[in-house]
Amino acid sequence: MRLVQLTPGAGRMYCGNCLRDNALVRAWQRQGHQALLVPLYLPLTLDEEDLSGESPIFFSGLNVYLDQKLPWFRRAPEWLRRWFRGRRLLGWVGARAARTRAEEVGDMTISMLLGPEGNQARDLQELVDWLAGQPRADGFFLSNALLLGLAPGLKRAFDSPVFAFLAGEDSFVDAMPEPARSEVWRLMARRAREVDRFLAPSRYFAERMQARLDLPADKVAVAPTGISLEGYPATPAPAPRPPVIGYLARMCEAKGLPLLVDAFIELRRRGRVPGVRLAVAGSCGPTDEPVVAAQRAKLESAGLQDAVTFRPNLPREEKIRFLRGLTLFSVPATYGEAFGLYLVEAMAAGVPVVQPPEAAFPELIEATGGGLLARETTPTALAEAWEELLSDPARRDQLARQGQQAVHANYKDEGAARRILELCGLANPAPSPASGRESAEPRQVA
Repeated sequence: MRLVQLTPGAGRMYCGNCLRDNALVRAWQRQGHQALLVPLYLPLTLDEEDLSGESPIFFSGLNVYLDQKLPWFRRAPEWLRRWFRGRRLLGWVGARAARTRAEEVGDMTISMLLGPEGNQARDLQELVDWLAGQPRADGFFLSNALLLGLAPGLKRAFDSPVFAFLAGEDSFVDAMPEPARSEVWRLMARRAREVDRFLAPSRYFAERMQARLDLPADKVAVAPTGISLEGYPATPAPAPRPPVIGYLARMCEAKGLPLLVDAFIELRRRGRVPGVRLAVAGSCGPTDEPVVAAQRAKLESAGLQDAVTFRPNLPREEKIRFLRGLTLFSVPATYGEAFGLYLVEAMAAGVPVVQPPEAAFPELIEATGGGLLARETTPTALAEAWEELLSDPARRDQLARQGQQAVHANYKDEGAARRILELCGLANPAPSPASGRESAEPRQVA
């Protein structure tokens, strides 16, 4: 099969969708498919080989912004637009740009969802023209539903099916002010009709987005995210002494970093787990630094600054070592988490997880047997659940083994890649290398 994965980059920020899509494309390629990873907006930041290296970056963050703000730029010469989507320039911009805030990009999101009718129509045509020079795709995959504006242009140009992953879009859109919020939801529902199938990482999120986008049930399939297990051992490491509670996610309020720190302070105050430490790792961009600073100040006031470490942006090998050095793992996200790839990573390393009883967490823990749920989403309840598991080494070890075995059996990227093609009706044998390079004819999309 010939497959194209379209994925927005996040500059210097690690992005769960980027990690998922890169692993998916690598798995497809290993299975003999011709799979392209095409970056959008900014370069991808990954903890493994970037498979998008041969592709230009389309919908360059600079071009998209200037198209939105300066009508004359939509008619700018091609050499200028090409310069603004250069990897070196976008890498420089991505290293200095703050994370996109939903409340600031409502108009641009609406324009992107309008697709051929929006201010970024030329960006879409540039993408279509480039894809026309590649082998004709048997299917296009959009990394999230905020890219649905691309669907009509791709279908019009190539007459190939378009599929879209669902990955936490609701919290981003709901953070927009009115009237942009309602208009974005309206346009997403309209564009959803042009997508052949949606792929949600959990039943929880499939049902949630089915309702929000008014989709028929048979148009949404559950496809849990897989990960590359390269470098992950097949057996858990001995639990460290003294015990270490770990966190690996974006260092922000939505992922529950303040709740985590409050729970840790509560656990130390209770005094029943001597010497317990906290290790925090993950993405930390300019907008996250004030959150981290506030947590450091909180820990210092409690006299616990030396009991906590913060390690931003770990490369893959260090990430796995970090996880292997934990006793248990917890990311108490306070919004409706669609899946929680970080939980699969922790369990792959042989570390049991403790999560709030919210969103997709109960579903994932039930499927793996690799952790516990706190009774509610509060610092006290989280501290109690940590204490329960830290005080029962035999149970901790049992959960560690169960979770690791489940991930190795059911959450490998290779299996996830096959499952996605089956769900999309693309599970045909991989093409022979002798099948040639059939190219598409470029068509106007606007």
